[in-house]
Amino acid sequence: MNSTARPGMYRWTSFGKALLTLVALCAIAWPAVAQRAPAGTIAGIQIQGNVRSEPETIRSYLQLKVGEPFDAAAADRSLKALFATGLFSDVVIEMQGSTLVVKVTENPIINRVAFEGNKKVDDDKLRDEVQSKPRQVFTRARVQADVDRILTIYRRSGRYNASVEPKIIRLEQGRVDVVFEINEGDVTGVKRISFVGNQAFGDGTLRGKIRTSESAWWRFLSSDDRFDPDRLNLDRELLRKFYLSEGYADFRVVSSVAELAPNREGFFITFTINEGDRYKFGKVDVTSRFQGLNVDVLKTFLTIAAGDWYDADEVEKSVSNISEAVGSLGYAFVDVRPNIQRNRDNNTVDVTFDVQEGPRVYVERINISGNTRTLDKVIRREFRLAEGDAFNTAKVRRSQQRLRNLGFFEKVDVAAAPGSAPDKTNLEVQVVEQSTGEISFGAGYSSSSGVVGTISVRERNLRGAGEDVNLSVSLGTQSSQGTISFTQPYFLDRELSAGVDLFVTQNDRQSTSSYSDSSLGFAFRGGWAYTEALRQTLRYTLKQTNIYDVQYWASSVIQAQAGYSTLSELSTTVAWDTRDQRLNTTKGWLLRGSLSAAGPGGDQFYLRGNVDAAYFQPLFAEVVASITGSVGAIAPYSNAYVRLNNLFFLGGDSLRGFAVGGVGPRDGYTTDSLGGTYFYTASAELSFPIPLVPKEVGLVGKAFTDIGSLWGVQSVTSNNTSVLTSELMRVSAGIGIQWASPFGPIRIDYALPLQYEPWDKLQNVRFSFGTRF
Repeated sequence: MNSTARPGMYRWTSFGKALLTLVALCAIAWPAVAQRAPAGTIAGIQIQGNVRSEPETIRSYLQLKVGEPFDAAAADRSLKALFATGLFSDVVIEMQGSTLVVKVTENPIINRVAFEGNKKVDDDKLRDEVQSKPRQVFTRARVQADVDRILTIYRRSGRYNASVEPKIIRLEQGRVDVVFEINEGDVTGVKRISFVGNQAFGDGTLRGKIRTSESAWWRFLSSDDRFDPDRLNLDRELLRKFYLSEGYADFRVVSSVAELAPNREGFFITFTINEGDRYKFGKVDVTSRFQGLNVDVLKTFLTIAAGDWYDADEVEKSVSNISEAVGSLGYAFVDVRPNIQRNRDNNTVDVTFDVQEGPRVYVERINISGNTRTLDKVIRREFRLAEGDAFNTAKVRRSQQRLRNLGFFEKVDVAAAPGSAPDKTNLEVQVVEQSTGEISFGAGYSSSSGVVGTISVRERNLRGAGEDVNLSVSLGTQSSQGTISFTQPYFLDRELSAGVDLFVTQNDRQSTSSYSDSSLGFAFRGGWAYTEALRQTLRYTLKQTNIYDVQYWASSVIQAQAGYSTLSELSTTVAWDTRDQRLNTTKGWLLRGSLSAAGPGGDQFYLRGNVDAAYFQPLFAEVVASITGSVGAIAPYSNAYVRLNNLFFLGGDSLRGFAVGGVGPRDGYTTDSLGGTYFYTASAELSFPIPLVPKEVGLVGKAFTDIGSLWGVQSVTSNNTSVLTSELMRVSAGIGIQWASPFGPIRIDYALPLQYEPWDKLQNVRFSFGTRF
C-alpha cells in the first residue's frame, strides 16, 4: 500500500513543484522590479538629428529633466525655446517608453546672399539693409523680413510696384544660397490731388502750397510727384500754416487719404478740410509786468494791427520782435505770451502780448552731436547765446535758423534739456550733415550775353571750418569770365568776413561800341553785420584793363582810349535787406548804397556812388507788386577822365524795350554807345498767375513799366565827334512770361518804348534762358 501512490497525491506534488518554482523566480526578479521607475517618469533623454549643435546645448533649452515625470506643458515650452534659437526648422519631442526623444532638423547655413534685377538701388545698399548674412543660420522668417525691408527701400523712392521673390538654392553640407529676385517696377507717381471742403481757395492754389505735386512730364528732375507718407504729413502742416496766415483761425485738416490705383500705377490723394470762418485782428495790445518798461515803445515792434486779417506767422514774428527788444534793454529773463481770444460773433481775434519775467534759467552747456566733419566752433559761433548766458527762447530759435541758413546740414534740431540744477538747462544740438561740395554745369542764352556756358566747382565748408572756396569759368559768345574766390566767414574768430578774388574777364562790345575789352585783377573784401538785416562790406580792387580791337570806323572817343589802364579802387556798401527770399521775392525791402573811390596805385581817379531800392508786397493770393529803382553818378578828379569800362551803360535788362547800351550818349556819326556819368532807372512790376494754367506748371505772368535815363558827356570828345545826348526820361511798358522750367528759369518779355529819342536803339523782345545742374 505504501509502495503504491494514489493518483490525487501525484497531481498535488506536480502543482506544488510548479508553485515553488514560480515563487523562487519572483524572489529572484523582485529586486530588479522594485528598482524600475513608475509609469510616465523620464528615465533618459536622447537627442537625434543634430549635426552642428552639441547635445548639451540642446538639453540646456529643455525644461524636462531625468527622473521627473513627463509634463506636456513643459514639453511645449521646451519646443518653443528650441524654435526660438533659430537653429532648427523642425523639432519633435516625444516619449518612447521611459526615454524622452528629441528629434531636431537643423536650419542650413547661408553660403552667400545675392540680388538680381536691381538697377536703381545698388547691391551695397541692399546688403546693408538685409539681416541675412553669409555664415549665419538660415531662417525663413528672417528672409521674409528682408523682403519687407527691400520693399520699404523701393517705396521710399516711389516704386510701389516693386516686387521681391526670394529664391533658396540648397547646396551640399547643409548650406544654401539666398537670392532675392527683384522687379523694380516704375515710379509710382501722384495722379491727382483733390481737396474737399475748400471754398475760399481753389484746388490749384492749395496744390501750390503743399510739397507733393501731381505727376507731369516736366517734373522728371524732381521727386515731389512721388508718393511719400512722411511728405503727406508735411502737406497737412503746410495747409494749416497757409490758412492760419490767411485769417482762418479755426481751420483743420479732417483727413488726408492716399489711394493706390487698381493698376498700381499712381496714387489719388484727397485732403478733406474744414476752413471755418475768416477772422480779422480785433484789439491788439501789449501789457508788461516789468516796472519802468514803456509798453508804447514795445507796440512799435508789432507787425500786426487791428483790422488786418489774422495771421499766425505775424503773431509769432511780433513775439520774437518784442522779446528781442526787451532783451536789448537789459531784461535777461523775458517771456512774451500772446493771449488770443476769438470773438466768434464778429469774427475777430483779440491779441494781448503779455510781457512778463520768465523763469531764471541759465545755459549750463551746449552739447553738439552729429557733426562728423564740421568743427564744433563753426556751430557754436552761430549761436546768439553762450554757456552761462540767460536762457532766451527767441535767441535759441534765431540760432537754429542761422545754423540752417549755413547750408551745411540737412537737419538741425535744438532742444532744451534739464541741467544739473533747477535753474540750469542744457542745449542739445543735433545736426545731420549734408554734402557741401558742388560741381555745376550751366548753359543759357540771353539777348545781351548771347550763348553762355559755365562750369563751377565749389566747397562751402572747406576743412569743416566753414570756409568757402569757388572756381568758376563762364564762356560765352559775347562775354567770358574766370574767377577763383576764397571766403573766411569768421576772420580771426570774429563776426567779420574776409575774402579774396582773382578774376579775368573778356567782353565783345563790337555790336554796341565797336571795341572789345579784357581785364585781369584781384580784390580783397571784408564785411560785418550790425543787425540781422543791416550789413556793411568793404572791397579793394586792383585790375588792369585792355581796350583792343577798336575798329577804324569807331568813334574818336573810343579810339583815344585804346590800350591798357590800371584801376585801384576802394569801395564800401551798406545794405538793409528784409526780403523773405532772394529769388521769387514776395515781401520785404532792400535798400543798398555804395560809394567807390579810384586813386593812388592806378591811373584812374574818380568817385562813384550808387543807390538801389526795392519793395515787394503781396496784393492778394499769388499776386505780388514790386517797385525797384537805382540812381548813380561818377565824377573824375585830378584832371582825369573816366575810361569807357568804368562808365554807366543803360538798356537791356536795366531798361526793357531798349537794346543793351541803347540809351545814353552816342556818337552821331558812328552810332557807338559812349556811356554816361549819371543815370536813374525805376520799374513797377506785377507778378500774377496765368488764368487756366495750373500753378504747378510754373508759369507766371508779368506786367511792367520801366523808366530811366543816362546822360553826362566827358570832355574828351574831339572836333570831328558829334555826341547825341539828352536827359529826357525814357519810358516803356510791356508784358512777359516767366517759366520755372526743369532746365532753369526762362523769361520772355515784350516791351513797347513809349518815350525815347530818335537815336536810341530799341529792342521789343528780350529772351533769356539758363540752367544749372
